[in-house]
Amino acid sequence: MKSKLKNDSMLRYRRILLKLSGESLMGDQGYGIDPVQLKAYCEQILEVNQMGVEVGIVIGGGNIFRGLKGVDKGFDRVKGDTMGMLATVINSLALESMFETLGGKARVLTAIEMGPVGERFSKTRAMDLLRAGYIVICSGGTGNPFFTTDTAAVLRAVEIEADVMLKGTRVDGIYSADPEKNPDAIRYEEITYDEALAKNLNVMDLTAFALSKDNKLPIVVFDMNKKGNLKKVISGENIGTLVKI
Repeated sequence: MKSKLKNDSMLRYRRILLKLSGESLMGDQGYGIDPVQLKAYCEQILEVNQMGVEVGIVIGGGNIFRGLKGVDKGFDRVKGDTMGMLATVINSLALESMFETLGGKARVLTAIEMGPVGERFSKTRAMDLLRAGYIVICSGGTGNPFFTTDTAAVLRAVEIEADVMLKGTRVDGIYSADPEKNPDAIRYEEITYDEALAKNLNVMDLTAFALSKDNKLPIVVFDMNKKGNLKKVISGENIGTLVKI
């Protein structure tokens, strides 16, 4: 049973899994973690958490290291992916620290055993923390090479029985083409999984997409960089693009 929420009638979603890219933390720096961007994200997330929304997070590690790019530079794929998973742990610890600085409660759970760095992920532990009001940051991807953090996000969303997976990006939804390259690209307000596949829209990689479709997990793609957008999505405003069965 999910925890009783404040302003329950005002909320469309009660438990969410928020997927963020590692690159989103770079801000204007081009690499690493921009503390200004980190704080801006954490303030948005903490706001909805304090409204009573149970929040799980999966963040990528591309601002530090991306496994596939490592392969191009001579790294073994398995080792490269492992390095990428460790990069997600660094980003997760940064989120946890900022949440605590802002007065929130957060806990990092890891897909692989990491001792004092974070607790090992389990559904039971994650659910207990969510019900206690903690923001649960799921790090380390799936714990396996060859899987993206998109796949990890869908997996964790299904495991914690999230109402929706929210994919925070720098664009305001899913388009028929890259809106940064094609000014005539059409933005979709709603689209089905089958339509997204038929149109070859790059919502997520195919493994993540298939897992979300099989588990009937709705996805909302929205612009996380615009302050207040996360609260708008949670409150039921039709921003971004909804991917549904």
